[in-house]
Amino acid sequence: MLYAFYQDEERDVVKTKNALDHSIQKMHELYLLLLMMIGSMQSFAIERIEAGRKKQLPSPEDLHPNTKFVTNRPLRTLANSKNLVKLGSEMGVGWGDHQEMLRKIFRGLLEHEEYQEYMASEERGFRHDREYLIRMFRKHMINMELFQDNLEELSIFWNDDLDLAASMAIKTIKTIREEDDDVELLPLWREDDDDRQFFEDLFTQTLVQATENEAFVTKAAANWELERIALMDRILMKMAIAEARHFPSIPLKVTLNEYIELSKYYSTPKSHGFINGILDELFGKLKADGLIKKTGRGLIE
Repeated sequence: MLYAFYQDEERDVVKTKNALDHSIQKMHELYLLLLMMIGSMQSFAIERIEAGRKKQLPSPEDLHPNTKFVTNRPLRTLANSKNLVKLGSEMGVGWGDHQEMLRKIFRGLLEHEEYQEYMASEERGFRHDREYLIRMFRKHMINMELFQDNLEELSIFWNDDLDLAASMAIKTIKTIREEDDDVELLPLWREDDDDRQFFEDLFTQTLVQATENEAFVTKAAANWELERIALMDRILMKMAIAEARHFPSIPLKVTLNEYIELSKYYSTPKSHGFINGILDELFGKLKADGLIKKTGRGLIE
């Protein structure tokens, strides 16, 4: 969003903040959709069994199908979740016209080694069911090219958000207990709201300190022309400095490592080395000048 902000001639802060809020809401919608996708696999499995039994010349397998997947207990909890239906309805979230895509994901699942290994195993039990359901979700469902292509068409945010939304879905499955009749859904924000406050403050401070922090970067990168530094690198460094200056309880090493990792994901192949060098130098200087002050256990020198 900051990249879009600096690319836009208007540089409308309110508009950018609203877009950022919207993107986070869309991530929560994706989380719900992933759980719905998993749950839908049971209905397709039931349809398959019923279709086999209705054949004019059913095979022994059609007449005596392996029902291990259909009766997978965490899957059954998701498929019958009233909480998921209720929240999905309130947020207007569902797969709607994309049933054929889900059906193709199920067909692909039938051929996947995790599914076949699960169905062939004589092991039974709730933990076994849950472990293999997570494996099938992680290794097949969200990695299917058809699924990822559809995500990109449905929302420009979702390919970027898939890892986080998928980790939330897996965490939700892991919380399902054998005696549960429904699934407990994760909220968008934790109750203590630390994440939300961090998000709000980091966005605000990055913009408030933008001119000053850009000057620090320009001075530290004296051997580089500003125009030669990738815009994304400049944004990441300004964010990192804003975080280092505004959040006294976050260790500088943590901030440095986070932005090096972000640069590997979002910027050029050589950016992480460049950013590491500039930020390491800047953090030391800003700390010596009293512009970075750390408080908290183990942070005060």
